[in-house]
Amino acid sequence: IWDVKQANSSKIEFKYFSKHLEEGFPGNLEVKVNYSLNENNELKIEYSAETDMKTHVNLTHHSFFNLEGVYKNSSILNHLLYINSDSYTPVGMDMIPDGRIEKVKDSPFDFRKATKIGERINFDDDQLKYGNGYDHNFVLNSKSVDELSAKLFDPVSGRFIEVYTNEPGLQLYSGNFLNEKTMGKKKVNYKRRSALCLETQHFPNSPNQNDFPSTILEPNEKYYSICIYKFGIEK
Repeated sequence: IWDVKQANSSKIEFKYFSKHLEEGFPGNLEVKVNYSLNENNELKIEYSAETDMKTHVNLTHHSFFNLEGVYKNSSILNHLLYINSDSYTPVGMDMIPDGRIEKVKDSPFDFRKATKIGERINFDDDQLKYGNGYDHNFVLNSKSVDELSAKLFDPVSGRFIEVYTNEPGLQLYSGNFLNEKTMGKKKVNYKRRSALCLETQHFPNSPNQNDFPSTILEPNEKYYSICIYKFGIEK
């Protein structure tokens, strides 16, 4: 449970203190997350953390998006997705990255041009079978929050989301295990692939993979991560 403070009419601040060895992680960790809205239709999420012992920190945001809107048979399969990434991290049968980094070229993971999510999601591909669809980390080409990392677009409504971050990875999850047990807006139960997540973060399983960017935070360092979701309409 986080402590919450309303900073102003467009910003809210969450704080959490994780005690030494909570969930097995060393160090007393002080974490802060700020959510803010601005006049550019941006939802900005900023994470910061400090520790008194060497530890791992990798925070992200797990909201689901569907730009079609809320109705019974709504789906993300016709959404067009662009990801600024030449490579991704393959997973094993447990859906955990196994340390490999492979090119997206000539694979169902190539979103370097805006592509319908449903176009290749049912390909006869082991990676897609393991996760029942997309649930994979993409190695971003963007090197700063000023560069576009991804864009999701719904051609029917014209709505789009642009994603900006300082993180090296983006996890795409295509709602493969939504099973109508969760009721949302307008009493609509969320079906399989009715929404997706675009999670900016360091690569999953980084503590066990020396070739992945490190998630280590030292006592004299300050952790800072930012994710911006920018919303708009194209006509």
